[in-house]
Amino acid sequence: MRHDLISDVMSIIKNAERVGKKECIVPYSRMVRDILRVMQEHGYIGAFEYIDDGRGGKFRVELLGKINNCNSIRPRFPVKKDEYDKWEKQYLPASGVGILIVTTNEGVVAHTKVKGEKGGVLLAYVY
Repeated sequence: MRHDLISDVMSIIKNAERVGKKECIVPYSRMVRDILRVMQEHGYIGAFEYIDDGRGGKFRVELLGKINNCNSIRPRFPVKKDEYDKWEKQYLPASGVGILIVTTNEGVVAHTKVKGEKGGVLLAYVY
Protein backbone atom coordinates (compact mmCIF):
# COMPACT_ATOMS: atom_id res chain seq x y z
CA MET A 1 0.00 0.00 0.00
CA ARG A 2 1.45 3.32 -1.08
CA HIS A 3 1.05 6.38 1.08
CA ASP A 4 3.34 8.87 -0.65
CA LEU A 5 3.81 8.11 -4.33
CA ILE A 6 6.41 10.84 -4.91
CA SER A 7 8.61 9.47 -2.11
CA ASP A 8 8.30 5.96 -3.54
CA VAL A 9 9.28 7.12 -7.03
CA MET A 10 12.27 9.11 -5.80
CA SER A 11 13.46 6.15 -3.70
CA ILE A 12 13.18 3.77 -6.66
CA ILE A 13 15.18 6.14 -8.88
CA LYS A 14 17.84 6.83 -6.23
CA ASN A 15 18.33 3.13 -5.41
CA ALA A 16 18.54 2.13 -9.08
CA GLU A 17 21.12 4.89 -9.69
CA ARG A 18 23.26 3.76 -6.76
CA VAL A 19 23.27 0.14 -7.96
CA GLY A 20 24.19 1.27 -11.47
CA LYS A 21 21.10 0.16 -13.39
CA LYS A 22 20.35 1.66 -16.80
CA GLU A 23 16.59 1.82 -16.30
CA CYS A 24 13.90 1.44 -13.65
CA ILE A 25 10.14 0.98 -13.46
CA VAL A 26 8.06 3.47 -11.43
CA PRO A 27 4.29 3.69 -10.82
CA TYR A 28 2.18 5.99 -12.97
CA SER A 29 0.39 9.18 -12.00
CA ARG A 30 0.08 12.57 -13.69
CA MET A 31 2.13 14.20 -10.92
CA VAL A 32 4.92 11.64 -11.42
CA ARG A 33 4.79 12.29 -15.17
CA ASP A 34 5.27 16.01 -14.60
CA ILE A 35 8.14 15.46 -12.13
CA LEU A 36 9.89 13.10 -14.57
CA ARG A 37 9.45 15.69 -17.33
CA VAL A 38 11.18 18.35 -15.22
CA MET A 39 14.00 15.94 -14.36
CA GLN A 40 14.39 15.10 -18.05
CA GLU A 41 14.50 18.78 -19.08
CA HIS A 42 17.38 19.37 -16.67
CA GLY A 43 19.33 16.28 -17.83
CA TYR A 44 19.02 14.08 -14.75
CA ILE A 45 17.19 11.24 -16.54
CA GLY A 46 16.84 10.16 -20.15
CA ALA A 47 13.64 9.21 -21.92
CA PHE A 48 10.68 7.73 -20.11
CA GLU A 49 7.72 5.86 -21.55
CA TYR A 50 4.30 4.80 -20.32
CA ILE A 51 3.60 1.07 -20.01
CA ASP A 52 -0.05 -0.02 -19.80
CA ASP A 53 -0.16 -3.08 -17.56
CA GLY A 54 -3.96 -3.24 -17.28
CA ARG A 55 -3.97 -1.98 -13.69
CA GLY A 56 -2.63 1.48 -12.96
CA GLY A 57 0.17 1.76 -15.47
CA LYS A 58 3.90 2.29 -15.07
CA PHE A 59 6.76 4.32 -16.46
CA ARG A 60 10.02 2.86 -17.74
CA VAL A 61 12.67 5.48 -16.93
CA GLU A 62 16.11 5.57 -18.59
CA LEU A 63 18.82 6.46 -16.07
CA LEU A 64 21.91 8.43 -17.07
CA GLY A 65 23.92 8.06 -13.86
CA LYS A 66 23.82 11.80 -13.10
CA ILE A 67 21.78 11.79 -9.88
CA ASN A 68 23.70 11.99 -6.61
CA ASN A 69 20.61 12.37 -4.45
CA CYS A 70 16.90 12.91 -4.90
CA ASN A 71 14.05 12.86 -2.44
CA SER A 72 10.58 14.19 -1.84
CA ILE A 73 9.99 17.04 0.59
CA ARG A 74 7.52 16.27 3.36
CA PRO A 75 5.55 18.16 4.55
CA ARG A 76 4.86 20.06 1.36
CA PHE A 77 6.02 23.53 2.36
CA PRO A 78 4.45 26.57 0.68
CA VAL A 79 7.10 28.95 -0.69
CA LYS A 80 6.78 32.66 -1.42
CA LYS A 81 8.54 34.13 -4.43
CA ASP A 82 11.36 35.62 -2.33
CA GLU A 83 11.98 32.56 -0.09
CA TYR A 84 13.65 30.21 -2.61
CA ASP A 85 17.16 31.00 -1.32
CA LYS A 86 16.23 29.76 2.16
CA TRP A 87 14.99 26.43 0.79
CA GLU A 88 17.98 26.06 -1.56
CA LYS A 89 20.30 26.34 1.45
CA GLN A 90 18.31 23.70 3.31
CA TYR A 91 17.94 21.05 0.59
CA LEU A 92 20.66 21.62 -2.03
CA PRO A 93 24.41 21.14 -1.44
CA ALA A 94 25.58 24.42 -3.01
CA SER A 95 24.31 27.43 -4.89
CA GLY A 96 23.65 26.57 -8.52
CA VAL A 97 23.77 22.80 -7.92
CA GLY A 98 20.55 20.86 -8.33
CA ILE A 99 16.91 21.85 -8.55
CA LEU A 100 13.91 22.11 -6.30
CA ILE A 101 10.77 20.79 -7.98
CA VAL A 102 7.85 23.10 -7.26
CA THR A 103 4.18 23.00 -8.16
CA THR A 104 2.65 26.33 -9.12
CA ASN A 105 -0.57 27.41 -10.77
CA GLU A 106 1.27 26.93 -14.10
CA GLY A 107 2.09 23.29 -13.31
CA VAL A 108 5.14 21.43 -12.02
CA VAL A 109 8.41 23.31 -12.73
CA ALA A 110 11.95 23.71 -11.44
CA HIS A 111 12.54 26.53 -8.96
CA THR A 112 15.02 28.21 -11.30
CA LYS A 113 12.19 28.96 -13.75
CA VAL A 114 9.92 30.72 -11.23
CA LYS A 115 12.46 32.10 -8.74
CA GLY A 116 11.57 35.69 -7.91
CA GLU A 117 8.37 35.58 -9.96
CA LYS A 118 5.94 33.12 -8.37
CA GLY A 119 5.42 31.17 -5.20
CA GLY A 120 4.44 27.54 -5.04
CA VAL A 121 4.61 24.35 -3.01
CA LEU A 122 7.80 22.28 -2.71
CA LEU A 123 7.54 18.69 -3.97
CA ALA A 124 11.07 17.30 -4.29
CA TYR A 125 14.73 18.07 -4.86
CA VAL A 126 17.34 16.57 -7.20
CA TYR A 127 21.10 17.07 -7.47
